[in-house]
Amino acid sequence: MEPQLVLIEQSFHVRYSVWVKEALDELDDSFVITDPCISGHPIVFASNGFQKMFGYSKDEVIGKNGRMFQGPKTNRRSVMEIREAIREEKAIQISLLNYRKDGTPFWMLFHMCPVFSKEDGKVIHFLGVQVPIVRKLRQSGCGVGRNSLNSCEDGGGFRETVFRCCRREVTSDSVMEVGHGLALDYFLDTDDGELEVDQPCEASEVEKMKAATAISNILSVLTHYSEVTGRLVCGKRCCLSGMGLLGSSLNISFGRIKQSFVLTDPHLLDMPIVYASDSFLRLTGYARHEVLGRNCRFLSGPETDPATQFQITECIRAEKPCTVYILNYRKDKTSFWNFLHISPVRNATGKVAYFVGVQINNICNSQSKQGLSPEMQHLSVVGAVKVAVRSLSMNASTS
Repeated sequence: MEPQLVLIEQSFHVRYSVWVKEALDELDDSFVITDPCISGHPIVFASNGFQKMFGYSKDEVIGKNGRMFQGPKTNRRSVMEIREAIREEKAIQISLLNYRKDGTPFWMLFHMCPVFSKEDGKVIHFLGVQVPIVRKLRQSGCGVGRNSLNSCEDGGGFRETVFRCCRREVTSDSVMEVGHGLALDYFLDTDDGELEVDQPCEASEVEKMKAATAISNILSVLTHYSEVTGRLVCGKRCCLSGMGLLGSSLNISFGRIKQSFVLTDPHLLDMPIVYASDSFLRLTGYARHEVLGRNCRFLSGPETDPATQFQITECIRAEKPCTVYILNYRKDKTSFWNFLHISPVRNATGKVAYFVGVQINNICNSQSKQGLSPEMQHLSVVGAVKVAVRSLSMNASTS
């Protein structure tokens, strides 16, 4: 199995019991679950309702980022609002133009919320529900051509008939069925087959309620199946003890860095790892949950040189960078020589916020695809991490 798929499987099986996917598949709603801790913030679960709405199979969307459903007329400002909600780890409900697999655009209400670890308050997943927005109607009695139900002020009995029909239908169990039902299709504008994608399409209160109810139901399933493993999740941050752990924005930024590295927090007891890249997990053989919260010394073993360990400790104490060769050990107890670079990472105020450790194995064959030497690879990772941390701290200070 590919490393990315292994991480996706672990994303669920570490937190929930093996029956959680079967339970989620029984829900009729269209939704996806994403993991901001995996490189690229990929989709790790897609419901059957989602597959029907978008026309993709699970294999086509698992491991992909949600941007694949955007298109040329998707509002960029709406996308930025979603990204900002991810950065701030908060819920959002927004109308969005997305595209099906066959390229047809459609308006939907997108309701996204974070899923928190009850133990430490860290965001482990984002849950996104999609509810199709009932399309606009053409009514010759309105005198203005194409109008939404809510914007048409004329039309008399015709308008009231439509409203009565919709009121009866939207109180049924499935609003999605209304969107594709023959009764509503009778009123849909299909003269030219083109959707009004250039004009914003607002969701109704019924559609907003449907999305909120779906979120509640899905969170109930996730909570129940996390209780089985003892690693509980919740829809609200229940604990502040995890404030030293990284937010989703940094996790996503760091996920774009392909080299092996870890980030440690010197302000927490025993300077634990708060981020580990996918490449680091592949190099060492550990799963992410086996690494986070531990000091890097767990990589040491019987043949690790104490003098090298002392050199690292002294550089950290002096808040200075250092580069060493150190013998480390993987999870399976096999050893490897690690060309390790450690550097302090300062925030926008100049204070040390983290230390980054960049690992290179097999230095004789470590020339990068870009032709970078091992030393330059070290510096490129450190530079990318510093930019992400400083950008986040600057945004936080101005918000």
